[in-house]
Amino acid sequence: MHCMSGHSNFVSCVCIIPSSDIYPHGLIATGGNDHNICIFSLDSPMPLYILKGHKNTVCSLSSGKFGTLLSGSWDTTAKVWLNDKCMMTLQGHTAAVWAVKILPEQGLMLTGSADKTIKLWKAGRCERTFSDFVTTAEDRSLRIWKHGECAQTIRLPAQSIWCCCVLDNGDIVVGASDGIIRVFTESEDRTAGAEEIKAFEKELSQATIDSKTGDLGDINAEQLPGREHLNEPGAVQTECTREGQTRLIRDGEKVEAYQWSVSEGRWIKIGDVVGSSGANQQTSGKVLYEGKEFDYVFSIDVNEGGPSYKLPYNTSDDPWLTAYNFLQKNDLNPMFLDQVAKFIIDNTKGQMLGLGNPNFSDPFTVKTNIYRRAVVVMYQALQDLLTHYPQKILLQKEHTKLQFSQNRNSAYRSAASKTMNIYFPKKEAVTFDQANPTQILGKLKELNGTAPEEKKLTEDDLILLEKILSLICNSSSEKPTVQQLQILWKAINWPEESENIVFPALDILRLSIKHPSVNENFCSEKEGAQFSSHLINLLNPKGKPANQLLALRTFCNCFIGQAGQKLMMSERESLMSHAIKLKSGSNKNIHIALATLTLNYSVCFHKDHNIEGKAQCLSLISTILEVVQDLEATFRLLVALGTLISDDSNAVQLAKSLGVDSQIKKYSSVSEPAKVSECCRFILNLL
Repeated sequence: MHCMSGHSNFVSCVCIIPSSDIYPHGLIATGGNDHNICIFSLDSPMPLYILKGHKNTVCSLSSGKFGTLLSGSWDTTAKVWLNDKCMMTLQGHTAAVWAVKILPEQGLMLTGSADKTIKLWKAGRCERTFSDFVTTAEDRSLRIWKHGECAQTIRLPAQSIWCCCVLDNGDIVVGASDGIIRVFTESEDRTAGAEEIKAFEKELSQATIDSKTGDLGDINAEQLPGREHLNEPGAVQTECTREGQTRLIRDGEKVEAYQWSVSEGRWIKIGDVVGSSGANQQTSGKVLYEGKEFDYVFSIDVNEGGPSYKLPYNTSDDPWLTAYNFLQKNDLNPMFLDQVAKFIIDNTKGQMLGLGNPNFSDPFTVKTNIYRRAVVVMYQALQDLLTHYPQKILLQKEHTKLQFSQNRNSAYRSAASKTMNIYFPKKEAVTFDQANPTQILGKLKELNGTAPEEKKLTEDDLILLEKILSLICNSSSEKPTVQQLQILWKAINWPEESENIVFPALDILRLSIKHPSVNENFCSEKEGAQFSSHLINLLNPKGKPANQLLALRTFCNCFIGQAGQKLMMSERESLMSHAIKLKSGSNKNIHIALATLTLNYSVCFHKDHNIEGKAQCLSLISTILEVVQDLEATFRLLVALGTLISDDSNAVQLAKSLGVDSQIKKYSSVSEPAKVSECCRFILNLL
């Protein structure tokens, strides 16, 4: 219904600002990776105004009933806004603020003041002061704010607190990385029983706190007092002046952290401190960096002749969050997120300090129990675009020599010898994998119902097609039966007058052709010529775009199997000559499929060092580049071009003779997506 623009990087959070007299439809607030908050109305695609002040990604927003807005950021602060002004900054968290909430209010008018309060007015009289907020963060804490100050800090036995909400009765609900939802209340009637509270405090006391990432300050274990100091006369009265104050106690070889509870008048253990073993590098076995101790300090050379970047890391840190912070700090491309994180894991042997339930798996990853959190969520869109372009590990073994330093706990040195090109040469075929089986089958049955009675698929036919689609999409080890393949062939061969209804069957074929037995069956020497001929006929420029698109995607997916790849190579003259006729249309999906087909041929020609095939492919790329507008299609053509000319001076000369270098220069200045300009510059360096 509406498309709005204003951020220069991805949008990470959004909320609705309720309607007012000025804006009866309300407003929309969005926070982004560009550190800004954009305020939109439905009347314009551009922001009404932009709120600036955060120094990192704005990852959470909450609106009040009177135009107030609360924002949380990876810069560890929360900010309160009234219209286009920042009224106060809430400082106290020591890590990313993942969730924020304004405690609910009813009625009246708001004003903001320099005294860090927001006031409610009625009939010219201030009725009450309003400045109560809730924030949760990566530092394991839930904080309640009153009058711009932290009134209460509640620690949880989890690595991070990801979300929060406030119930109508004022209770606060939080969700944390240990998979548990907890409710906190001011009401004595709803307070948990003594056993539950005791169990919670026990779990909290058994957690571990990293001395270098928590808010504990510099620690010298040898100078800390013993546990008896908690009970010394006068300690409570003279030193416990605020809620949440933290005290460190030495218990033998361990360091324990305690937090003061004003309401209970006692110290509560919140965990054991790790990484606090000594005062210098020699005695602690740590690596010193910027005055702090770390388990590892990697030195990474990203570009040849460029500066080295230091990447400090502790085994209690989250690899993905560390990787993100490293990229942000050094203004490096976010596409390296996974590579940097995996490099950390590989070179620290995956060491991590466990928290909470070891059997709980992070919902954002299926391969590892390491918490990737919102870093992965926010980069999901980027990674989806790169699904078919697996990037090289940032520090590959052939480019990197890792050496042990003299530091006892092994700080590694990375001597990267060349600029990393993550785009080409492409080694594997790119396929079209996304599917919605329910939607495909629904459309197939719907269109089958409109076919002439004598041309309809029977109920048994539809059941067989449903079975083959199910086993393909569920990655079943079961092979499609001969009968199922016969019905699939029948479905894609609906008579010419039925071309309007054949595309769901083609979609099933597009997915099925990736299965080894289906690929072997349809692309074999016996059946391949008939199979490819039928699909090539669907590429007729006067045909239906949906059939053209799915035929191209099926050809792309054929490359995944040996039989399919062999068929594509033998049919390339006919296929390319028919496919190129679709370049003149305006359908960007067809252009992307056409570019992908070209890319897959490039992969084959690069492997076989086929200079004739490369020449044909280079000519195809040059022709398509003249008309294509979509940047994703352009990117795939650039990857194909880079793959063809990699390590081949003859192919470089061919590309130059076609004038490809002048064709692609305009893409070197494309700002979004950055992969287009980066890939282009790598190619221009070769040309």
